[in-house]
This record gives sequence, C-alpha cells and structure tokens, in this order.
Amino acid sequence: NRRWMGGMLTNFTTVKKRIERLQELRKLRDSGYFEQLPKKEAKKLQDELDRLMYHFDGIADMRRLPGAVYVVDPRKEHIAVTEANRLGIPLVAITDTNCDPDLIQHVIPGNDDAIRAVKLLTTKIADACLEGREQALERGEQLPAMEEREFLETPRYDLIEEYLEDEEDYLPGVTEEDFLGRDATEEVRR
Repeated sequence: NRRWMGGMLTNFTTVKKRIERLQELRKLRDSGYFEQLPKKEAKKLQDELDRLMYHFDGIADMRRLPGAVYVVDPRKEHIAVTEANRLGIPLVAITDTNCDPDLIQHVIPGNDDAIRAVKLLTTKIADACLEGREQALERGEQLPAMEEREFLETPRYDLIEEYLEDEEDYLPGVTEEDFLGRDATEEVRR
C-alpha cells in the first residue's frame, strides 16, 4: 500500500542491512529487552523499529534480489519498473491503456484501477508461483536458499561488479557529479 522507495533493488545491499536491523530490533523487543531500558531509550528504539517496519515490513523475508517483479500499475510504480529494467530483472505487470508496454517483459492487459480485477489477477499469479515451486520440488530441482547469494555475487551482476571496479576505464574524464548529477552527488556527500 506504500510507494516504492527508490533503491529497493538497485541499492539492495543497503536495504538488506536495514532489514537485518529490523529483525534485530524485533528480537530485542520480543525478548523483553525494551522493558529493561529507561523510557527514553526504549522509546527511541521503538520509534526506529516502527519506522523500519513502515518501510521494510513487506520485504523483511527477502534475502536476495527477486527473480521477477510483479507490478500492478507500471505508471504509478515507475521507479520499480526502472530499477528492475536496469538490473535485468523480468517484469510482469497489469498494464492499462495509459501505460507503456514496451518497458514490461510480460504484459497482462487489464484495468489496473479495478480492485476486483487486480485481486483476481494477483491471486492467480500468486497461486501459479506457489504451484510452480511445488512442481519444481517434486521434480527434485534444488531451489536456491534465500540466503544463498549476496547482491553482486550472482552471474547476472558480474557486469555491474566489473563496472564498479573499473568505472574509470568505462567513463574516462567523467566526474562523479557529471555521472550522478549535482543533486545526487550532494545527497551522497551528506
């Protein structure tokens, strides 16, 4: 129900650290540690936990980048579409007439504003994913463990890793400000 935060996919290493902090704070709260602290410190930790839950609760079990991204309204969720395309993650989307289908690899034509239609399609897609997972297990296929790989250790991201190591070779004479833009560079330096 919340807007897609920029960097959820492209900055997954940082997002993963925030998810780990969320899980750490949950364990502390559940163990009763918050009650042992002075009120002010407990309130500070509870506020941090609430903020992390607000932003990351829906992806708290995600340990690696997804194999595909499902989007209901590509026009509204343009940040998610851009990030998935940038990383080469396939997109499945309910695409209305007001959306550009060229950005989506697997288009589902439909009314993304009709709640019943969205619920029906989303339920069918979720059921198909679960059924496919069961069939893969029945065939004896090994599904990757959630913790199996870090962001840049997958073959899909070798090119990105190589670029990060040798960015000067790829962009000779281009400053960080030229590449990212003045606003982004100032934000990074803060």
